[in-house]
Amino acid sequence: MKTAASKLFQPLTFPNGKTVPNRLCKAAMEENLSDEGQIPGDRLHRLYRSWVEGGAGLILTGNVMVAPDALTGPGGVVLQESTDIEPFKRWAEAGKSEDGQFWMQINHPGRQVYAAMGETALSPSDKTMEMGNFSKMFAQPRAMTEEEIEVLIQRFTATSKQAELAGFTGVQVHAAHGYLISQFLSPLTNLRSDQWGGSINNRARLLVEIVKRIRLSVKSGFCVSVKLNSADFQKGGFELHDAKVVIQLLNELGVDLVELSGGSYESPAMQGRVTEEDTKKPETTLRREAYFVDFARDIASVAKMPIMVTGGILRRVVAEQALEKDSAGFGVDMLGIAQAMAFRPDLPNQWLDHELEIKLPQVNWKNKTLAALAVMAVTKVQLKRLAQGKSPKSNVSPFFSLIGDQIETNKRTQRYKRWRKNTAQAV
Repeated sequence: MKTAASKLFQPLTFPNGKTVPNRLCKAAMEENLSDEGQIPGDRLHRLYRSWVEGGAGLILTGNVMVAPDALTGPGGVVLQESTDIEPFKRWAEAGKSEDGQFWMQINHPGRQVYAAMGETALSPSDKTMEMGNFSKMFAQPRAMTEEEIEVLIQRFTATSKQAELAGFTGVQVHAAHGYLISQFLSPLTNLRSDQWGGSINNRARLLVEIVKRIRLSVKSGFCVSVKLNSADFQKGGFELHDAKVVIQLLNELGVDLVELSGGSYESPAMQGRVTEEDTKKPETTLRREAYFVDFARDIASVAKMPIMVTGGILRRVVAEQALEKDSAGFGVDMLGIAQAMAFRPDLPNQWLDHELEIKLPQVNWKNKTLAALAVMAVTKVQLKRLAQGKSPKSNVSPFFSLIGDQIETNKRTQRYKRWRKNTAQAV
């Protein structure tokens, strides 16, 4: 791989001794491109090879689910102890470069399960989603029993062991964006009065136990990462102080990297937008574009592991600013790029030689929830094109992308239900 004077292209060594050749990570996105049986196939292979060829030092998968009855979407991938890992071995090969890292993001959605999928939603408490008219899209959650919590910990551990056997070089435990572990961390969704609720130490207990078990079950050279909200941007919810406490708990557990993002379905801060007018204001460029960097630098002050920030970076100059340390010497070690790499999978290689600004779709509909869904749909169009071996397409209609995505989702939902029925009958 080429080198450059920019810190973006300097190697980073993780606490376990593993190294990545640069500071750019293809962060996780919701792909929904599994084959029949919720396994990876040729489409995901092609998609990830495009990012490997694009030059990212670290590549993260989209959500891989630890339980067959709890998916973020009907086209998601599932990896459990009983899963045939041969398709995952082929995926691992497709996503690894000679000197890069390929980590599997593992997750459980908790209450963020679509009602149409016909499954029971589990959560720390029975608190429903609050999204106005869109709340009914999600299943009514049920509070988990202690026995179910123990099973969940075992599932995360088993999926991690399977990922290692398949050839992935690490896992990332998803504890952000309002999914199950994030639900335990938030005082708004965790209303428990037992050892799993109340104080931040108790609310973090699930994450801590999962990380402990994973670290004990995999080899020392296998990377273990956590994705954490800097805040969920909801009044009375998970805040910066809570994030610092969680980081301090993780400091002693052999975590190799913490990725910071923010928000949830109810408060989608991770879908921040940068307007053309914003880009003309140099004094606010970093704050507008790399909108979690300030949080990340503050959290880095208590972290023993490297910190990665993901959210909105579109230009090399902003990426370089984001890696600069603050006056106290604290800063971000790595940058996650997600949506921009759906539109330009070779962005890291492009940034080696010159500035390249990515223009992301702007959907200024009055209904902000629909607008956010439309942006996601346009992004999925690009992922699907890359998975077909095609180039991204910039002039895609948000309206027709959203309609097409809904049709695809309905088809995948029916396929998922057939798979669940067939696997239940086979037991």
